[in-house]
Amino acid sequence: MSQLSLHRFLDNAANVHVLVAGDVMLDAYISGSALRISPEAPVPVVGVARRRYVPGGAANVAANIAALGSSASLAGVTGVDDSAVRLRSELDRTGINVHALIEDASRPTTTKTRITAAGQQIVRFDDEDRSALSEAAETLLRARCEELLDTVDACVISDYAKGVVTGSFCHWLITEASKRGKPVVVDPKSAELARYRGATVVTPNLKEAQEAAGIPVESSADLLKAVGLLLPEIAPSALLVTRGEDGMSLYEPLQAARHLPALKNEVADVTGAGDTVVGVLAIALGMGLSLVESAGIANIAAGVAVSHHGTWAVRREELAELLVEAPV
Repeated sequence: MSQLSLHRFLDNAANVHVLVAGDVMLDAYISGSALRISPEAPVPVVGVARRRYVPGGAANVAANIAALGSSASLAGVTGVDDSAVRLRSELDRTGINVHALIEDASRPTTTKTRITAAGQQIVRFDDEDRSALSEAAETLLRARCEELLDTVDACVISDYAKGVVTGSFCHWLITEASKRGKPVVVDPKSAELARYRGATVVTPNLKEAQEAAGIPVESSADLLKAVGLLLPEIAPSALLVTRGEDGMSLYEPLQAARHLPALKNEVADVTGAGDTVVGVLAIALGMGLSLVESAGIANIAAGVAVSHHGTWAVRREELAELLVEAPV
């Protein structure tokens, strides 16, 4: 990827508006010290020193987009509970449009709570309902999304298998966005990648690609075989496989594969790196950059994201500093 592409990305991100639709979460972090073992069970007693709440899942994608200076609209579902209040407060603080973030009193706000002591995670507990949305809730969600589609430059489908991103919803949103000439980026969770057919690019990680193809992937040759099985399922979509420390591999129909090496940063935490990738891809595609250029910028941003602990929204300034320190 050229310096010119990254400069263009940084210069024009503020002009891009992205709709993010999917499974919205609240990530809660409770940290402290564990100096003794409980007399009730052989587990550490954590003296709580700090509680932190940040947007997670599709909400983290929107937070990444906002942190890079673009406009973000978030479509999804919360419950009517304390977690929803905390999440909406964080989203308001970052200026994310929540017109399409609807409430459903029958289900909780998906919340992942991580307990850490001395920097080590001890346990995580999840509050969630993974059943599909009711017909009434999905109808309202679609209506809110449709009100935004003409105003945005790109869309993201952020699927965390929490019930919002059904096959019918994916087909509807991809079809409606395509009618309007809007690129669609998908972060998949379903092993049935055909539900995302027609999106601009689908971005499974290596494990997800393996599960979707139904074959073991232990080498580059295995991955190429898996991609050969997957591309016909999602045609004419492209496939961007994120490979952790090995970077990313981009596969487009009738094009040679392109491999992007990972940024040589110390990895602190991979949580949320996929959210960064799809957010950056959507911004770049929304401003008219090619898929190859967009993937290159997303690869760099992912390298910044994993250098931070916990869920992290990569800021525009971080990419700008990287460009100055080590031109790409």
